[in-house]
Amino acid sequence: MLPVAGGRTHLRIGLIDVDSHNWPNLALMKISAYHKSIGDDVEWWDGFAQYDRVYMSRVFDNTYSEDEPEPCNASEIIKGGTGYGLDNTLPDEIEHIMPDYGLYHWMPQDTAYGFLSRGCPRGCEFCIVSHKEGRRSVKVADLAEFWNGQKNIKLLDPNLLACPEHTDLLSQLASSGAQIDFTQGLDARLLCAENISLLNLMRIKEIHFAWDSLRETDAVLRGLRLYVESGRKNRHGEYGTVYVLTNFNTTMDENLFRIYTLRDMGYTPYVMIYDKPNAPREIRLLQRWCNNKPIFRSEPDFARYDPRRS
Repeated sequence: MLPVAGGRTHLRIGLIDVDSHNWPNLALMKISAYHKSIGDDVEWWDGFAQYDRVYMSRVFDNTYSEDEPEPCNASEIIKGGTGYGLDNTLPDEIEHIMPDYGLYHWMPQDTAYGFLSRGCPRGCEFCIVSHKEGRRSVKVADLAEFWNGQKNIKLLDPNLLACPEHTDLLSQLASSGAQIDFTQGLDARLLCAENISLLNLMRIKEIHFAWDSLRETDAVLRGLRLYVESGRKNRHGEYGTVYVLTNFNTTMDENLFRIYTLRDMGYTPYVMIYDKPNAPREIRLLQRWCNNKPIFRSEPDFARYDPRRS
């Protein structure tokens, strides 16, 4: 800890990305930007250094990420992220700062990450978003808060189309000229002529939807058909990717019905497994068959799929 002008102490900050899943941790990038803006030294945690404060950020729980032991070379340790609980958030002065994209200097520097909205009105049993962020989709930022001209934008919004200001936010994305990746999926049940026309103005790199259960079949298919009629195909000649939730109140026949229906409509089905470590072998094979495009195209019938040949 070193003195700096104005009487404030100069802190040495260490950062730990507990998940380390080859995806930048947005909270850590914002924490880094904030501390650098007030004159602190920020670096990835080193076991041989001594720190005034170490931040440990974790998105996933033990199902997908093992926790790291607490470092013993820090005066203070702050843990945050969904993997540590649903009741921790960043202070406003950190939440609304431009992320320090250079923190992950080994990753492509032409991509911006962020949320324009948070929350979701759906309250799905398998999803934590409504518990963490609320049962309403609300605007939390304009695009300029986390984008400063990068070629690509990866949006993390859980349900952008449910946000009352989604028309303005979609217009901001279209005006950026960047390639847009809706990583978390757009709610197909909320697709309409107006928002599809805005989507058509964008340079969309990837667009995702979801069909989680048979209960929502009519509404999901209405939206997906409307997108087929009015939307655009992606660079792969398809209308986009649709997440298919499995191992959560669906039978294998229902899983296959969704997969085959989506394929016939011109979408790419993508199997998501709830509680994957405890999923039956048949569900794991279904995911392996469906999500591997060369296999999926060469063998269109799951009943004839032989995993020994792939």
